[in-house]
Amino acid sequence: MFHVKLPGQDAIARHADERVVTRRVKLPRRRVEHPLRQVAKRVTVALLVLVGTALIVYFDHDGYNDNSDGSVDLLDSFYYATVTLSTTGYGDITPVSDAARFTNIFVITPLRVMFLIILVGTTLEVLTERTREEWRLNRWRTALREHTVVIGFGTKGRSAIQTVCATGLKKEQVVVVDPNFKVIDAATADGYAGVVGDATRSDVLIRAEVQRARQIIIATQRDDTAVLVTLTARQLNRGAKIVAAVREEENAPLLKQSGADAVITSASAAGRLLGLSVLSPSAGMVMEDLIQQGSGLDIVERPVIKAEVGKGVRETEDLVVSVVRGHRVLGYDDPAIGKLQLTDRLITIVRVTPHTQVAPDMRPLRQD
Repeated sequence: MFHVKLPGQDAIARHADERVVTRRVKLPRRRVEHPLRQVAKRVTVALLVLVGTALIVYFDHDGYNDNSDGSVDLLDSFYYATVTLSTTGYGDITPVSDAARFTNIFVITPLRVMFLIILVGTTLEVLTERTREEWRLNRWRTALREHTVVIGFGTKGRSAIQTVCATGLKKEQVVVVDPNFKVIDAATADGYAGVVGDATRSDVLIRAEVQRARQIIIATQRDDTAVLVTLTARQLNRGAKIVAAVREEENAPLLKQSGADAVITSASAAGRLLGLSVLSPSAGMVMEDLIQQGSGLDIVERPVIKAEVGKGVRETEDLVVSVVRGHRVLGYDDPAIGKLQLTDRLITIVRVTPHTQVAPDMRPLRQD
């Protein structure tokens, strides 16, 4: 059994669940008012209705009869309003004049209905909250297909999501997995669905629907964790593309053996970029521009179009840096390329602005 965390639940409930539940799904937050504030508003309205009813009775106290002493004072008015709005109706204070009865029919009765709606509505909302959460979660699971799962929402994971989303991927198609509740809160605040739990456990990845994911990005803080997550994810999904990040370059082969399609060595990549920037600051700026998707120069992967079939790499309109043929990535100057084939894919450098739309057949290369 696992819990669904939807927007609007108060902090006390969240921390109580955190002590009891170790794994749960959290959907993106909706902009709703805090539950305690909603209840406070409804109680305030109910009290205003009660006070208003009591004042109406008091101002027309001559039209009412009290069986105890015959007169109706301010306290009797509040007593009458309370037993009337709560539908208790003891009958010891009754309207006797036509005006008082008219007021009861057209004023106090609607106020009684409003009072009951406020109290009963609040109770029903609390009782049906879990049902709505379960329904929303089930609908989310049914609609989730070919999505992207990101393991770890630190600097690397966050940057990876931003890069992928910059090419047109909707936030609804991203699921973040992280063991930290606060990290998942940040992810859901950004519009992503989140799963709280240890990604090395298969049941946690199943809650993220890894078995139906199209691509998996592994950006954990530890290399050994990345290896275990890769093994578990590959066991659950044989066809997904898995890209993992490691700190130490010596662990990259182990990640590939575990099932990763591509491995990025974050420490070495950052070090090489630093070294390049020292040797040539301009070259470093160009590389930084290429890494940052959505503006300036971008690296994209696209299929060969029919007009390019049979041509050389230099004859295309785009700046081609590599050709993907089968499972091989060939450099633009590799003699093995020869003429372009219809099944080839081109890795090109294009200029993109924030208003430029990436074509559906273009897939930006993931950078870390």
